[in-house]
Amino acid sequence: MSGESTLGASTRAESIKFRTVRSSTWGVFATVVLMIGLGALFAVLTRTHWTQLSPLRVATFDPVSNSLGGILLAQFAVGVIGAMFITSEFTSGSIRTTLSAVPNRVRLLASKMLVLGLSMLLIGEFVCFTAFLIGQRIYVGVVPTASLTNGTVLRSVVLAGVYLALLTLIGFNLGVIVRQSAATISIYVGLLLIVPLIVFFLPQSWQNDIQRFEPSSLGAAMESPLAQSNSFGAWSAALVLLIYVIASLAVAVTLFQRRDAGANS
Repeated sequence: MSGESTLGASTRAESIKFRTVRSSTWGVFATVVLMIGLGALFAVLTRTHWTQLSPLRVATFDPVSNSLGGILLAQFAVGVIGAMFITSEFTSGSIRTTLSAVPNRVRLLASKMLVLGLSMLLIGEFVCFTAFLIGQRIYVGVVPTASLTNGTVLRSVVLAGVYLALLTLIGFNLGVIVRQSAATISIYVGLLLIVPLIVFFLPQSWQNDIQRFEPSSLGAAMESPLAQSNSFGAWSAALVLLIYVIASLAVAVTLFQRRDAGANS
């Protein structure tokens, strides 16, 4: 069997696995609910309390980021999807069966990342565009709205979906490295939640240098059409996050090739 057909066969197998594994199904459901549901909730609350906002809040209001507010929690859901897509196999021992079918470990990871990345990119774009459109519909007549005909707005919504997809891959890479679900999810949550809290207590000069590299700050820069203070531009932020994916993948591939298939070895 040729290398291309082998990659195609393993990719089809991983695609079936992604659609049928319970953790993926529930993770995608949670992502949809959190992204669209919370986005609509934030939009309704904003419309309801619009006249009570201060002039400064009104002047700096961003209808794009506000309608995409569900990303605050959806980013945790996608990380769990990525982590569980590989750690569940280590935990159950089915990774040995998978490696028997696809002995080439680099090809196996490539298949998994291809399926995971493309699936979550499509899902991420769907939930982000849906949340945005629902939010703008709720704002009409009371709150200033944004339109996808504006190139900057379109870029922000697209990159919000890209942000979710890249976070999924980071979760996956951490899963390959750690190989235990609970530990992987704890590390992932720590990167998004605990690290920013630690940085908050550092000297101000250090905060300015470190915060812009935090995944959450990169996501904020990617999803907002407004320039963020002390942060990268939208495309630069996407590039930095992509570098995180590549760097963590390099570590994951190296360890996956050197270690056996046991979850605790």
